[in-house]
Amino acid sequence: MLIEMTCNSSIVSIAATSLNQWAMDFEGNLDRIRKSILEAKSRGARYRFGAELEICGYGCYDHYLESDTVLHAWEVVLELIQDKQLFDIILDLGMPVKHKGCLYNCKVLVLNGKILGIVPKKNMANDGNYREMRYFVSWKGVRSDVFMLPEFIASVYEQASCDIGVMLFRTAETMFGVEICEDMWTMKNPHVDLFLQGAELIFNSSASHFSLKKYWDRRLLTSSASLKAGGLYGFCNAHGCDADRHYYEGETFFTLNGQTIAKDEMFYFSLQPPNPLRVTLSAPIKHEEWTTEEEISAAPAMWLWDYLRRSGLAGFFLPLSGGIDSGSVACVVAFMCDRVCNEVERGNEQVLRDVRKVVGDSQYRPENRRDLAAKLFYTCYLSTENSSDFTRNCAAKLAEGVGSTHRSVAIDLAVNAVVKVFQAATGFMPRFRINHGSAVENLALQNVQARVRMVMSYLFAQLSVYVATGSERSLLVLGSGNVDEALRGYLTKYDCSSADVNPIGGISKTDLRKFILYTADKLDVPILKEIYKAPPTAELEPLSREGEIQQTDEEDMGMTYDELSVYGKLRKMHKCGPYSMYVRLVNVWAHLTPSEVAQKVKHFFRMYAINRHKQTVLTPSVHMENYSPDDNRFDLRQFLYNFRWPWQFAAIDRHVKANEGLLEQTKPLTDQKEFSYSSHVVQTH
Repeated sequence: MLIEMTCNSSIVSIAATSLNQWAMDFEGNLDRIRKSILEAKSRGARYRFGAELEICGYGCYDHYLESDTVLHAWEVVLELIQDKQLFDIILDLGMPVKHKGCLYNCKVLVLNGKILGIVPKKNMANDGNYREMRYFVSWKGVRSDVFMLPEFIASVYEQASCDIGVMLFRTAETMFGVEICEDMWTMKNPHVDLFLQGAELIFNSSASHFSLKKYWDRRLLTSSASLKAGGLYGFCNAHGCDADRHYYEGETFFTLNGQTIAKDEMFYFSLQPPNPLRVTLSAPIKHEEWTTEEEISAAPAMWLWDYLRRSGLAGFFLPLSGGIDSGSVACVVAFMCDRVCNEVERGNEQVLRDVRKVVGDSQYRPENRRDLAAKLFYTCYLSTENSSDFTRNCAAKLAEGVGSTHRSVAIDLAVNAVVKVFQAATGFMPRFRINHGSAVENLALQNVQARVRMVMSYLFAQLSVYVATGSERSLLVLGSGNVDEALRGYLTKYDCSSADVNPIGGISKTDLRKFILYTADKLDVPILKEIYKAPPTAELEPLSREGEIQQTDEEDMGMTYDELSVYGKLRKMHKCGPYSMYVRLVNVWAHLTPSEVAQKVKHFFRMYAINRHKQTVLTPSVHMENYSPDDNRFDLRQFLYNFRWPWQFAAIDRHVKANEGLLEQTKPLTDQKEFSYSSHVVQTH
C-alpha cells in the first residue's frame, strides 16, 4: 500500500508492504523484501516498512536462541545496504538484534547504506500463542544506547555504531516514530510519548495472527492511537502461513485522527501485497465486515494453500465420512481451489507457477475449482459394516460437488484381521454392547475401526498419486476433528483425527454447522444441507435391525455442542476452574436447578481431565478460536489429573447446598460412581 501525506507543505509518500514470508527462509525473504522496495520506489515512496521480524520470519521460535539466526539476519541487511538500487528510500526492516548479551525484537532503519538507528520492542507478547519472553528481552531504557555494528556491516560504509532505543526520526518534511505489534496493545503505549514529543507519523510493524473477529480489535486500537494524539498511524501486519499453526491475514491500513484513510485487502494470495493505492487523506473509508462463515471460508483455505505449496507434496487426502466435520474440511479445500482459480484468472503468475508445481504439470492451467480439485484432492469413504447408506451417499455426492477424486472402500477385512489377531493371542473375542458385550469391549471394537481408518488413510495418501499418474509423489493427510471434540476428548487417539494438518481443529461445531450451510449456497453444493440436518454420529457401533443409526455424538458425550462451546470459553478465555464455572453458570442457566448445573459442570471437568492426554498429540491446526485446547502452543496445562476433583467439587457441593437449602450433607462419591468413572478412564483411548 502507498499513501501520500502533506507535511509542512511537502508530499511524503509511504509504502507499507505485508509480505508472505517464511520462517528461516532467508533467501526467499530477502528476495521478497528487495522486490517490495523496488516496487515502492517505482511508485515514488520515500519510506517503506513491513511486518514484524520480516527478515527471518516471525515463527522461528527456538531458532531465535541460535546465534546463526541473528547472523543471517544481519547478512540479509548487508545485501540490502550494498544494493544501490535500494537507495533514496528509508527502509524499516524487522529482525532480531543482540545487544550487550540480550536479544531484542527490533526494527532497523536504513537509508543509502547507513543504519539510522535500531528500535527495540518495549512490550513482549507473552500470552496465548505468543512466547516472546522465551527469546527476547523487553527494552526498558528511556534513552537510547550505542550499538556496535557487526564488523562485516561496519566495514562496508565505515560505520562502527548506531543508536539503539526508543527514538524519533526527523526528515526535512516531518518527524516520525516506530513501534512493534504488542506496543500498541498495552496500557502504556510508546506512541503516546512519541506523539507528545512531536511525531506526526507512527509506523507499527506487527505479526498479529488470525482468530475469529480479531480484526476488530486491531482496527479499534489503531483508530484510538491516532485519535487521541492527532496524527497518522500506519499498521502493517504479517501475511500468510509462517510455517506454523498461525495464519496472518495481512490487512495493512492507515488511520488519521481516528479515521481509516487507506487499507489493503485481507486474505490475499500474492507473495507481494496487492497493488499500492493512492488515497485522498481527507476521505475516510469504511472497513468491510466479515461474517464468521466468511472468515472460515478464507483463513483455513489460505493457510492450507501456503502449507501445500511450500511442502512440496502433490495435494491432500481426506477420509470423507459424510458428516459435518470431514464435510467442512472438504468445503475448506473447495474454497481454497476456488480462490486459487480466481487468482489465476486475474493473471497472478506466481499462483499459476505454484499450481503447476503442486500438480506436477508445467503446462496445466485450471479451468475451475472442480478441475483443480480433481488434480490435487483425493477423498475416500472408508466404510465398515456399521456404516450407513446415508453417509456413504452423502460422501459420494459431496465429493462430486467439490470435485475431488473419490472412491468408497470397505475396510472390514482389515478390522476383522486385527480383532482375530487379538483372539488368537488371548482366546477372547470381544463383542459390541448390542451383542451383550461390556462397555470396555464395545469401546475397543469402535477404536479398532477408527485406528484402521488412520492406517488406511496414510496408505492411500502415499500411493494414490502414483497409482493415478505414475508419479512418485505423496499427499498430505487432512484431519477433521473440531475444537469442541478435542476439548471434551471425544475422539480416538490415533484415529482419523491424527493427520498431517487439520484446517478445522480450531473451529467449534456450532460454527462449522453454519459454515456448511453457507458453503451449500456459495459454492452450489446442495448435499451439504442434507448433511446439516443429520445428527452427528461416529457410526462405530452396529446399526439397528432396520439399518438405522443407534449412536449419536451428543448422546455419547453427555452434553451438547453448544454447551461445549460455553464450557470451552469459560475454561480458557474467562479462566474458570470447576467452582468458578459453576458459579457463573448457575446464574446464567436459570432454567436449570443448581444441582443440575453442578452435575453438568462436574461431568465436563471429569471428561476433560480424563482425556486431556489426547490434546498432547492433536494434529496441528490453524488457530481460529481463543478457547482452543491445543496443548502444543496455546493451552499449556498438565495432562495427568485427579479426575475426581475432590476439593473443587466439594466447593460446588457446598454452593449447591446453600442455594437449594438441602438439609443433608452432600454425599461423597460412592464406590459405584467411582467404578463408573473408572470405566471412563478405560475409554480414554
